[in-house]
Amino acid sequence: MHRHPAPPPSAVSGRPLSRVRIRPQPKAYGRRSAAGSLRWVTDQPVPAPAPAPPTEPVPATASSDGYRRVFTVREFRAVFVAHACSLLGVVVSEIALTVLVYGLTGSPLLSALTFALGMLPYLIGGTLLAGVADRFPPRRVLVVCDLVCAACAALMALPATPVAALLALRCVIALIAPVFNGTRMATLADILGDGDLFVLGRSLLRIVSQSSVLVGFGLGGVLLTVVSPRGALLVTLTTFLGSALLLRLGTRRRPARSATTADAADGEQHTNLLRYSLAGARMLLADRRIRALLLLLWAPPMFSVAPEALAAAYADEIGVGTAGVGLLMCSMPVGTIASELLAGSVLSPRGRSRIVLPLAATAVLPLLVYYLRPGLGWAAVVLALAGATSAYTLGLDRWFVDAVPEGLRGRAMSVHSAGLMTLQGVGMALAGAAAEVGAVSTVVGAAGTLGTLCCALLALEVRRTGRERGVGGPKAETGLTTI
Repeated sequence: MHRHPAPPPSAVSGRPLSRVRIRPQPKAYGRRSAAGSLRWVTDQPVPAPAPAPPTEPVPATASSDGYRRVFTVREFRAVFVAHACSLLGVVVSEIALTVLVYGLTGSPLLSALTFALGMLPYLIGGTLLAGVADRFPPRRVLVVCDLVCAACAALMALPATPVAALLALRCVIALIAPVFNGTRMATLADILGDGDLFVLGRSLLRIVSQSSVLVGFGLGGVLLTVVSPRGALLVTLTTFLGSALLLRLGTRRRPARSATTADAADGEQHTNLLRYSLAGARMLLADRRIRALLLLLWAPPMFSVAPEALAAAYADEIGVGTAGVGLLMCSMPVGTIASELLAGSVLSPRGRSRIVLPLAATAVLPLLVYYLRPGLGWAAVVLALAGATSAYTLGLDRWFVDAVPEGLRGRAMSVHSAGLMTLQGVGMALAGAAAEVGAVSTVVGAAGTLGTLCCALLALEVRRTGRERGVGGPKAETGLTTI
């Protein structure tokens, strides 16, 4: 069995921990359970956890129903519509701010910076504020985040708001985004369970996000022909308020996870949010299985953003117009949406589990075709194939939620969201820098080469850690408990 090192006293309770021993925690893969491989408990008596409100019963229907089963859960319907509303608000605000900042300054750099500021604060929010997701009741966190975003949109819509304030408010929205996303993903496991319905529900939210790439910017452009950029920001204000209302009225109140798990068993009130957040991140990354799963969730998107980030440059390299740029930008999301719908509707949970490692290891392999400098049609096909490999995320989401202890789930999802967005930003920046000194086709092909190597190694690591813990059948996981 694998023995984890004890954390420093300040990481959890501020007091020295007693001796450590490993207890087996039997768990059958595919059933709802608390998959805890990290559980810190001190010598203090552990209070009985407060009973959680009953979860809405999930109808037992045939697996062939696919996504239809998820929509039979009332709370999920509210979360789904709220997600679509808030996502619409974000897309509209990005377009409106870009146009507004460019109109006020005439600077392409500042205009482009509004997009960059949507990614850069993710790392800070997802690490330093991740504890909010577990420390407070999840519904309260979601509603407050939406209200803060609505307030930011209202301030941005004011005619007197200067450019510096516009960019700062954009940063605030991006700062709390990983907390909101992490809390929502953790709440999804509370609503749907941590089994197959969670996988399907998570997939549907991801499909909505990908679809926004296809239709959101187009709708935003049409909107700006009717109203001013500041008027469009009022639409963003409305969508955030609608999301907050849906989450407040459409979901149940649940207690904070830190109040009902061993994470708070020592009586600590977690007055230091920063320490609490960082302690959660350290515990997650110290676990070999969770660390490998996180890296495999992050690595393929980091490398696959290269052709999208360089779409305009590649279109110029092969001599196609702006319509070619649009086709290159849309091809990968189309492949992603089609593959997720197919995997969620046709494959069984076991089938989705079997395709995880082969698809993850080859997720960016199609990009090697860029070495041949393909024309527009073939490049679109290559990007669609690369997007189609993202079906691995359905099974990988399941493995991740199974591996994370319930008391860390909110922080784990926030860290996952922050790492995903941050590394995609890093991937875009590195691809752009490399394209300054080399041909775009060579840069994208190199991203495919390096990415395939990294993803294959990570897939092997995930496979090794899965075998150690018996993922895929009845197993005895190593759980760290202090007595």
